[in-house]
Amino acid sequence: MQQDAVAERRHNLGPIPFEADAPFLKIIGELPRDLNGTLYRNGPNPQFDSPGAHWFVGDGMLHAFHLENGRASYRNRWIRTPKWLAEHDAGRTLFGGFGRKLPDAPANLTDSGVANTNIIFHAGKLLALEEAHLPTEIEPGTLATRGYHNYHARVAGSFTAHPKIDPVTGELVFFGYNAAGPLTPTLSYGSIDASGKATRFERFEAPYASMVHDFIVTENHVLFPILPLTGSMERAMSGRPPYAWEPDKGAYVGVIKRKGSAKDIVWFRAEACYVFHVMNAWEDGDRIIADVMQFEEAPLFPHPDGRPTDPEKSRARHCRWTFDLSGDTDRFQQTYLDDLTGEFPRIDDRRAGLKSRHGWYACANPKLPMFGALSGVVHVDGNGTRLGHYLLPASDSISEPVFVERSKDAAEGDGWLLAVVWRARENRSDLAVFNAGDVEAGPVALVQLGHRVPDGFHGNWVGAT
Repeated sequence: MQQDAVAERRHNLGPIPFEADAPFLKIIGELPRDLNGTLYRNGPNPQFDSPGAHWFVGDGMLHAFHLENGRASYRNRWIRTPKWLAEHDAGRTLFGGFGRKLPDAPANLTDSGVANTNIIFHAGKLLALEEAHLPTEIEPGTLATRGYHNYHARVAGSFTAHPKIDPVTGELVFFGYNAAGPLTPTLSYGSIDASGKATRFERFEAPYASMVHDFIVTENHVLFPILPLTGSMERAMSGRPPYAWEPDKGAYVGVIKRKGSAKDIVWFRAEACYVFHVMNAWEDGDRIIADVMQFEEAPLFPHPDGRPTDPEKSRARHCRWTFDLSGDTDRFQQTYLDDLTGEFPRIDDRRAGLKSRHGWYACANPKLPMFGALSGVVHVDGNGTRLGHYLLPASDSISEPVFVERSKDAAEGDGWLLAVVWRARENRSDLAVFNAGDVEAGPVALVQLGHRVPDGFHGNWVGAT
């Protein structure tokens, strides 16, 4: 038992087996008095153990840190998807991951949704997202699950975990991959206006079936990265990896005009790479500039024959993609801006799709042997130059940093950075609050939990007003 406890402390991936409310949390330092609202975070937290299941497919659990007038409270709840409810009633797992139903599961059970990747607030609704199903509406405050939201039946099928909200118009732009069924090369693309009405929804074919986790939206264009982490029904049916790294297929990025049609898509190409997350993108005359966190080889997934990818190449670095819309070439440029391993990039969302001067991401400590442990935060300017760099104590790890502006009319980058930190030695978590413009000074406040928040994916701040 002692060895098991030590092993558990080496990482923070395992689920917690409970839901909890903590109305009064201890605070080290002082929370800014005008930081009023809730940080919602989402991530996989399997209700039941499913041996061999990929980390990506665990049941979604929401963690909500509510800050008000210098005080803090916490609540967590599982997202009660149809899968979660069916497995709860059965008292065991019924799915093995990526939609694969176990042989002894009920024949009429088809919904494998986990709603475990992101949570956003748009048009008055709080929505939990994952990329294979429709958004799941959540009741703010209680975190009760209200069920799928299909925009009055005007949206169907898969829906990205990374929609983009236009800071000028309030429009939400989204896409979905596997739009014609599991492991198919069809994508969907659409938009929801600021009032919550679906205004467009169409489908188109990509060069091949790919795991398309994120996409790119600028003021006038939408870009779809089709990168060689490929999906194959033939592999899945034969017991091989449904998703695998096939670099020979190369990298494609499709570009369309936001007010145009998907049938007019133009495809650009480059050397094989993989990107889970986009920091931001903007237009510069006839060029589109996109800052991404780029891997040379996809992590967490093998080659088609089951061989792992190269760990040295399976680390993300801040990279700039450049597309020349006026040139004769169908190639796009890839230029690394830093050699630091990092992931989960964020900006001041008021500059989404526009030229930005500030960005932040979680980074790995280059002095630690566990290269993949995200154990710090980096602040960069619009050219990728580091403005600040903070590292946690050895063995602690950090989640995606979320920017919160000081006020609606504050200058870009003027505000705070919120991130959940796992304290390995104590096996519990803090909510760290940084001055976004001076991350090197360390947190101005720590909100302390008595338990840990497992490593998750994404979160967002919803202001009290």
